[in-house]
Amino acid sequence: MNTDQSHIQSAIEALVNSLKSVQLATLNAEQHPEISYTPFMRLDDAYYIFISELASHTQNILLQPKLSLLFIEDEQSAKNIFARKRLSLNVLASECKQGTEQCTFILDEFEQQHGKTVSLLRQLPDFHLFKLTAENGSYVQGFGQAFDLSGKHLEVIQVKKM
Repeated sequence: MNTDQSHIQSAIEALVNSLKSVQLATLNAEQHPEISYTPFMRLDDAYYIFISELASHTQNILLQPKLSLLFIEDEQSAKNIFARKRLSLNVLASECKQGTEQCTFILDEFEQQHGKTVSLLRQLPDFHLFKLTAENGSYVQGFGQAFDLSGKHLEVIQVKKM
């Protein structure tokens, strides 16, 4: 990875690490898009969300496990509202079954990052833990600075072509 790619990867990491929630784009049963948000956790190369069946996005993910994530710079810290830093990822969701060692470990980590509310939510039967694995994406760093991301670990970074 050359210096420019290393710099871009670092900028992506900084953006994701600055956020506690992510915006979700899912498709409902009628194939209409719906947008929502939820807290997330990143562990290794995957993202995790812990969401209720009462939320439409959970039902959407159970029906259609392909969705998009949007991590976007806060408006208050953006230098220009038209050029907010943002990472968009196309991901595939897989459910982590409650009661497994892996699920327990991930929810323990989730609780460490997001606090005691997770402890309460873990007791509710309608909550699902999903692992979101990125397939590809794009990162916008500013005007004229857009990049396509691909590869198993999104390590292939190419200038976005118009």
